[in-house]
Amino acid sequence: MKKLHFLLTAGTTLAASAGFAGAAHAQAFYLQEQSARGAGRAFSGEVADTGAASLWWNPAAIADAERIEVNLNAAAILPRGEVVDTGTLIRRPGSTAFTPIGGETTSRNPINNGVLPSGAVAVPLGHRVALGLAVTSPYSFTTDYASTSWARYSADKTRLRTVDIQPSIAVSVTDWLRVGAAANVEYTDASLSNALPNVLASLPDGRQELKGDGWDVGWSAGFQMHSDRVTAGFSYKSAIRHKLKGDLTVSGLVGPLQTGNTALSDVRADFYTPAQQIAGLRWRATDRLTLNGQVVHYNWDKFDAIRLGAPLNQAIPENYRESWSYAGGVDYMVSPALTLRAGVQRATTPTQNGQRDARVPDSNRWNFGAGGSYAVTRNIVLDAAANYVDFANAPIDRATIAAGSTILTRGELRNARAFVFSLGGRVQF
Repeated sequence: MKKLHFLLTAGTTLAASAGFAGAAHAQAFYLQEQSARGAGRAFSGEVADTGAASLWWNPAAIADAERIEVNLNAAAILPRGEVVDTGTLIRRPGSTAFTPIGGETTSRNPINNGVLPSGAVAVPLGHRVALGLAVTSPYSFTTDYASTSWARYSADKTRLRTVDIQPSIAVSVTDWLRVGAAANVEYTDASLSNALPNVLASLPDGRQELKGDGWDVGWSAGFQMHSDRVTAGFSYKSAIRHKLKGDLTVSGLVGPLQTGNTALSDVRADFYTPAQQIAGLRWRATDRLTLNGQVVHYNWDKFDAIRLGAPLNQAIPENYRESWSYAGGVDYMVSPALTLRAGVQRATTPTQNGQRDARVPDSNRWNFGAGGSYAVTRNIVLDAAANYVDFANAPIDRATIAAGSTILTRGELRNARAFVFSLGGRVQF
């Protein structure tokens, strides 16, 4: 009984370890708010733009650096929405009947507000070579469902922080061709938990919690082609295999389930975050107006399963699918000091109907952005942007097994949206 219970509870918990995000703002649990300049045009031209502000998207972006440039950004992310029960049922151990899950039927704003910082620096080495360093947090959020929520057996409290350190090198091969390459060194720290049902609905719930961290490495490479009016860019960011090691605690189970209470260390799991292929174009239509376009393909199908190490030695299917984002935007130079921007982005979700749970209530979305830059001096530029992200309603319908209970999840993500406000600054020395 203890071994079976451990397989069920640990598997459920670790399965969530790769699905950290709820209403994120690029796709699934990826956050793209790494540049206030890019946010103003809904991230429609970053792979083809130049300077440290585009380093996350394309390491070739700094190849033409003539002076040291530092870029700092912060994005306040304010998600809103409801995760609603539409008839979830539970069958507890020893019972043959399914009954309503109980609890609060509507969880409002389960994804916490947050501030996402990022920064980058470019340093020229002679005329055609530059070194760069970007520090970002592409997978970070906190979610908090009430202990009485209908979704408590799928998700309770989750906290994820990642730090991506990207050292880069870029070279101007010719006057029109620039290339770059980078390593992506990522640290991941996670803490997540959910409730566990006891045999009787009248008994208090048990609880399980996983804490873990790990260091992992990927890579990026890209190029840009420049002419007087047009810049084209392409980059590839590799998938990263994340390997977490941490502690699992199961407590509060009573009666025939109490043998499942345990505290284990050295629990391991590994999963992949997706590769990205990014292509973009910037066309200077007039001396003042630049048109931008960008397409991103995400290999989320790499996130097909979470593979658990000893003592479990099993794989839990996730079955994400490939997905895309498409963006278009404009930059308009009002004066030598002031540039205004606007853009729109469409992104499809990698989550699939029938396999979406409350911990990752993701859906297709539209991202509308507006912003601008103001040159305070020749060497200091301030960037600001505001984005409104509108999420489609989507079913939450992934069945769950927790502490021997079978849960038929029937819920819906409704009225989901996010407001994002970004500030940044670029300084040259």
